[in-house]
Amino acid sequence: MLKVENLVKIYDGGIKALDDVSFEVDKGEFLAVIGLSGSGKSTLLRCINRLIEPTEGTITWDGVDVTTASQEELRRIRRRIGMVFQHFNLVSRSKVLTNVLAGRLGYLNPALSIVNRFPKADIDKAHAQLARVGLEEKANARADELSGGQQQRVGVARAMMQDPEIMLADEPVASLDPVLAHSIMQYLERINQEDGVMVLCSLHFLDLVHQYADRVIALNEGRLVFEGTPKEIDDDKFKEIYGKEAERVG
Repeated sequence: MLKVENLVKIYDGGIKALDDVSFEVDKGEFLAVIGLSGSGKSTLLRCINRLIEPTEGTITWDGVDVTTASQEELRRIRRRIGMVFQHFNLVSRSKVLTNVLAGRLGYLNPALSIVNRFPKADIDKAHAQLARVGLEEKANARADELSGGQQQRVGVARAMMQDPEIMLADEPVASLDPVLAHSIMQYLERINQEDGVMVLCSLHFLDLVHQYADRVIALNEGRLVFEGTPKEIDDDKFKEIYGKEAERVG
């Protein structure tokens, strides 16, 4: 179980991105995080693996306090937390296979990681993950030769190289058209259902939330304003999340 309690993040200048946020996620659950741009979704996800340091509060995973973990403990924790980014975060001039293998860096001897020397088992695993997202034939292509949807699939394959127990997907389909968005969400759904990986995915579109999420939390100006199932988001709750002027689509 992942447990977030009274989480606060205040950036320089006094900007409060998260304001006393608390919720729990069960093992194997698919949780959507929704809200307007600037509501705190990305900050929340990045606090979970401490890419961003929380100001106050605790994040506990399977009884381990992530917020107080030492750097060595945090390195071990991060091995088990995959992350998919909105803008892919690939090394554009490197081969697709090399980008996928980067997901194993947390497990490698640091000396080997510097020169990108990977065991054969890791290379075989990378090919298998590329096959899983339908890109094995692109293994030796440069990352910047791929379409946006293909690059995001590489990002998913890279995250799965960690053998994660949690997958954090930060606006993974925001820059993709609707068809490609569904294809990426289907890969995340498969990872969740077939591998039992807990998924926390920030999303904008309610149709994706209804189709893929077990549960939803919503943020508005850094505060948790909703926690429940997608079908519980009625018109009143929608306006509370997105504002009175927002129009509901899907």
